[in-house]
Amino acid sequence: MIRFLKRSINREYTVVFGLLLSICIFLICVVNMLTLGQAYMYNKQEVLLSCYNDIDKAMSEGDILSAWFDASLKQISTINNIEVLVIDADKQIVKTTAADSSLMTKRLLEYVFGGAESFQPIYENNRIRIQQSMDPRVKIVYLELWGSLTNGNFILMRTPVQSMKEASILANTNFIRIGIVALIAGIIFIWMATKRITKPILKLVDISEKMTRLDFTEKYVSDTGNEVDALGEHMNRLSDKLEETIRELKSANAKLQQDIERKTEIDEMRKEFLSNVSHELKTPIALIQGYAEGLKDCVNDDEDSRDYYCDVITDEADRMNKLVKSLLNLNELEFGEQKVEIEHFDLMELIRNCAASIDILAKQNGIRLELPDCGSIPVWADEFKIEQVLTNYLSNAIHYALGEKIVRISVTRNESIVRVNVFNSGENIPEEALPNLWTKFYKVDKARTREYGGSGIGLSVVKASMEAMGHGYGVENLDGGVSFWFEVDATDSI
Repeated sequence: MIRFLKRSINREYTVVFGLLLSICIFLICVVNMLTLGQAYMYNKQEVLLSCYNDIDKAMSEGDILSAWFDASLKQISTINNIEVLVIDADKQIVKTTAADSSLMTKRLLEYVFGGAESFQPIYENNRIRIQQSMDPRVKIVYLELWGSLTNGNFILMRTPVQSMKEASILANTNFIRIGIVALIAGIIFIWMATKRITKPILKLVDISEKMTRLDFTEKYVSDTGNEVDALGEHMNRLSDKLEETIRELKSANAKLQQDIERKTEIDEMRKEFLSNVSHELKTPIALIQGYAEGLKDCVNDDEDSRDYYCDVITDEADRMNKLVKSLLNLNELEFGEQKVEIEHFDLMELIRNCAASIDILAKQNGIRLELPDCGSIPVWADEFKIEQVLTNYLSNAIHYALGEKIVRISVTRNESIVRVNVFNSGENIPEEALPNLWTKFYKVDKARTREYGGSGIGLSVVKASMEAMGHGYGVENLDGGVSFWFEVDATDSI
């Protein structure tokens, strides 16, 4: 027994079952004591009525004096302890099973012609009455049926009530004895049954205690296939998973030590980041400065040239503004400062809105934009961030689409996950460059990126947004093009 196991399920189940069984036996005994006598009385009343009907029928058909009826009446009288007396209108005995016919004749005549003590009837109709009465001679209480038959004869049947009370007491006593035996047998049975049930549970307790000491060597062996065995199987899986997780944590700890040692390398990455930002800002600043000096020195006096100079300054300032905003947005995502607002929305409606907003850019570049032919697809995510991700994917796809110049959006659902793919026709991305696409300022084709005004941080925003929501994302080369994808949680309704 495990030392901290202070209370046994086996003992608790046995005590509870024993108490329930004891209560049931006690209640049945009480009900029997209160109702069994009445049940016997009712049964005797039915027997008297049945015998009366048989005698009345035999008397009407003339069979009452036959040998077979006489034998049948004696059998019924003996089995049910009933005395029967039938007399005619001349007070002569027609049929009797009584030991003292004269006494029964006297009582019947008193009932019929008056003179007997009046008793409260239990049952009566226009021909018979059933009542309890006491024989004054022997002081015995009887259940009596007296009255007339169809042919005009008179009948008296009686059975002692004392025998019914004795039978009731005997039945209750016998039931109590049987109940005590059943209680003892039941307690023994439940003890053995719960012991069989708790044995594997105690085994699981022992295994779980070893797991608290990070000892995962012992496994539960199932053999019956019930719920306890299912729990044991889950414990085995949990043990394996914990062991694997601890092993991974140790590996992660070793890797952390390596990361600490790479502090210098991280500092270099920070310097590289600053250099990239400086590089991205250097060109527009130089252009703004140059064209502003040109305006100041009145290099071109005509209005068209001045407008051109002002447009260049405005465009480059706008480029710098977008870059700074993107960096600030990315910084908030990476440091968890931007709140994730998870909500229900229709993914197809969002896809159609993003496609509509970027349609002009697609037409300017001669791109054929293909949308999925789907109905409503309710999902669970941050709608604003998903819109940012989809817009970044579409913008990249439009600017890098070559060949047939197709940008295709497709949606697939796998159980509770919805995946959105944005495909663009054109050249594949070099495999060695795929992992670096999500790095800030990384550009596969720097000249082309600069051509359409890209800053190299759009996919970094995608990475930070998807990781903030806890959803998957990625990129893969396909025949004839490249496909970027992301996943969101599906839901049944909005």
